[in-house]
Amino acid sequence: MKKKIRIQDEFWSKYRELVRKEMIPYQWKVLNDEIDIHIERERNDDSIPNEKSHAIENFRIAAGLKEGHHYGWVFQDSDVYKWLEAVAYSLNEYMDEELKSLADSVVDLIAAAQEEDGYLGTYFTIEEPERKLKRLNESHELYCAGHFMEAAVAYYEAVGNKTVLETACKLADYIARNFGEEKIHGYDGHEEIEIGLAKLYRVTGKKEYLDLGKYFLEIRGTNPEFFSNQNKEDGKAPLISGLDKFPQSYYQNHMPLLQQETAEGHAVRLVYMCTAMADIAALTKDEKMLNACKKIWRNIVDKRMYITGGIGSTVIGESFTLDYDLPNDTMYCETCASVGLIFFAKRLLENEFVGEYGDVMERALYNTALAGMALDGKHFFYVNPLEVVPEKGKKDPTKSHVKSVRPEWLGCACCPPNLARLLASLEKYVYIQKDSTILANLFMNCDGQFEVEGNTISIKQETNYPWNKRIQFKVDCEEKTEFTLGIRIPNWADSYFIQVNGEIYDTDDKQGIAYVSKEFCNDVIEILFDMKVEIWDAHTSVRNNIDKVAVSRGPIVYCLEEVDNGENLHLLSLDKNTEFTYQFREDLLGGVGVINAKGCERPATSLSNSNLYQKHKAQIETKERELMLIPYFAWGNRGENEMQVWIRQER
Repeated sequence: MKKKIRIQDEFWSKYRELVRKEMIPYQWKVLNDEIDIHIERERNDDSIPNEKSHAIENFRIAAGLKEGHHYGWVFQDSDVYKWLEAVAYSLNEYMDEELKSLADSVVDLIAAAQEEDGYLGTYFTIEEPERKLKRLNESHELYCAGHFMEAAVAYYEAVGNKTVLETACKLADYIARNFGEEKIHGYDGHEEIEIGLAKLYRVTGKKEYLDLGKYFLEIRGTNPEFFSNQNKEDGKAPLISGLDKFPQSYYQNHMPLLQQETAEGHAVRLVYMCTAMADIAALTKDEKMLNACKKIWRNIVDKRMYITGGIGSTVIGESFTLDYDLPNDTMYCETCASVGLIFFAKRLLENEFVGEYGDVMERALYNTALAGMALDGKHFFYVNPLEVVPEKGKKDPTKSHVKSVRPEWLGCACCPPNLARLLASLEKYVYIQKDSTILANLFMNCDGQFEVEGNTISIKQETNYPWNKRIQFKVDCEEKTEFTLGIRIPNWADSYFIQVNGEIYDTDDKQGIAYVSKEFCNDVIEILFDMKVEIWDAHTSVRNNIDKVAVSRGPIVYCLEEVDNGENLHLLSLDKNTEFTYQFREDLLGGVGVINAKGCERPATSLSNSNLYQKHKAQIETKERELMLIPYFAWGNRGENEMQVWIRQER
């Protein structure tokens, strides 16, 4: 019996309902160009296609059902695949026959667009068939294939559709025939195929798929000239303008993968690569590969991750830069990158139970990932800034990617369906089971069923997390069963205590996880975390945050927004002796916890003062202010206004 998790949580069910009732239908209309919306370029770049999606029409043309040309990015197919994957997870939770029928028709359309030899890629089928697999740093052919494999496995497992699995296997077989030491000895510019092949291996048991995924990882970076040599041989115009100008580190191609120790290049590519590394390391018991991706993890978490779980410090290449370079108003923090970081954390947890992996997953999930979607499920951020002044995003070319309100859709639309598939599959992240140990990793109201030594174990989790510190686990066994329940202790909790059947249970947490081991039958385990308002300093090497603090409560990072605190947020500071007050507001932003604090406001220089600079004053009169902070994930839902996460604090 596979473990079964059913989420019935007030906080998360709201978002999952948004995915099912709003995001999936809305995205379907966008993919079919059936809705009149404004599609924004994610930054000032006229080469970004933003007239329409055309993604479904591309498949119709490739299948010979329509005539016309391909429109959009060469990776536009992946928008459809991620939509299909989100549908699969949604149907797993709630079987909607009308949605299933629609998804079945999409599967049939994809199969019709597949070529006889197994090749699948609408751009090259329609426009340039002679260039298949000849410009892999830009073509995203294997990237799209990986996303289709992920969607195919999810849809097959959800509804038993054999066509989708057969189509995915036919595509994987095509790739296997074309890649290898005596064939194309290379890989895609954007990692993803490795994740898809590992999933396809799990459901089919075909070891050649696992071997192919490992091959793509092991040869990455062994020939840094592979992409440039392919491009020279191709001899034609780039498929994506400018990509050939980036260094090899942008593609994680600068050195053999097992030698890489820092997070380099395009942030999404990097975390997809690491997700595959951790996954394939677990499947093949490859300790060297696991240790290699753990080194990159350390660099991300210790030196290159924002407090919101965002990654990617620059708009140029949507990339990492250097250690401690974490600007708040020019960063990138792409939604997809945080989604990928969550994938990475989960795969590491599946290798070993270390609480930090769940901590980072939780941080990225409750903050950057959730911030990627508006509360209506129909507007989306590509970029997730930590500081916003709307006029700068409009007039400063270096900040054109920083939006103050979420667009209806994006020219590069990878983020909305990526977020949808994550939220729709959230039950996969709540518990991780290894043999007779069940780890409670995320906290939410849900029912879970597990099998331990042939016995069925039911665990009912009850909580009002993330607003409340109490989590209760009700364990019910068919017959008495000895196993271990692990509970992640979040790194924001200074203390905790556990009760088992009303009695204090003494346990020391190991690597951030507390373990309750006993012979279970009908038992109640309750844990209370010390959930209070915390203030955080950044490492002194993060130059942007000197004399500034961030505020959090539980897993949620908070921010100031202009609508609550007035304009010129940079003139506000927290009183160093303030006592924070917390309250839950049902009437605000769909129901959120807010934090109030005492602060100060520095007077703005009068606009009538014509002097750009004035002589320094040792003492500046400030006035006391009440400040209100809201959860970062909820900002940008009340119109265009300033926002700030890191706040000055009077020392």
